[in-house]
Amino acid sequence: MQLLEPRLPGPLKALLALVAVVLSLDLSGCATVPLFGRHLSAKECLMRAMYFESNRSSEEGMLAVGTVVMNRVGAPGYAGNIWRRRRPAQPIRSGVPAPADEGSGLALASRVADRVLAGARHPALPYTTHFHTAGLTFPYNNMHYVLEAGGNAFYEIY
Repeated sequence: MQLLEPRLPGPLKALLALVAVVLSLDLSGCATVPLFGRHLSAKECLMRAMYFESNRSSEEGMLAVGTVVMNRVGAPGYAGNIWRRRRPAQPIRSGVPAPADEGSGLALASRVADRVLAGARHPALPYTTHFHTAGLTFPYNNMHYVLEAGGNAFYEIY
């Protein structure tokens, strides 16, 4: 059976190509490519990671996520900067915090990001570069759990 390529009008083909490019961007705003004409600062990128990954929860949860982000900056196999903290295969969580309706969580993320960028780290996570949603279990025997905070379980792989 032969697969036929659909014939699309030029403008529709161009529109689909543009949509594909936009969808390929890191929508959490931490890409090194400017999103809508501006680069985010390290603090803004760190705030977004903490805000979304800790479910806007506790200060401890945000500090733990911030610690993992900074641990990844120095770890082999990661990009070496806050802007691209993910491994290529790691899924991207999309969304943009809205200051008007999420004020307290965003303010907390801002305060914790300042602390993390000034050198604060969660004391239980000196080498941790992994976490997942708390309550999930996996059959792997190489995961050593060290902390549960902010709706996440933080672990080391050995």
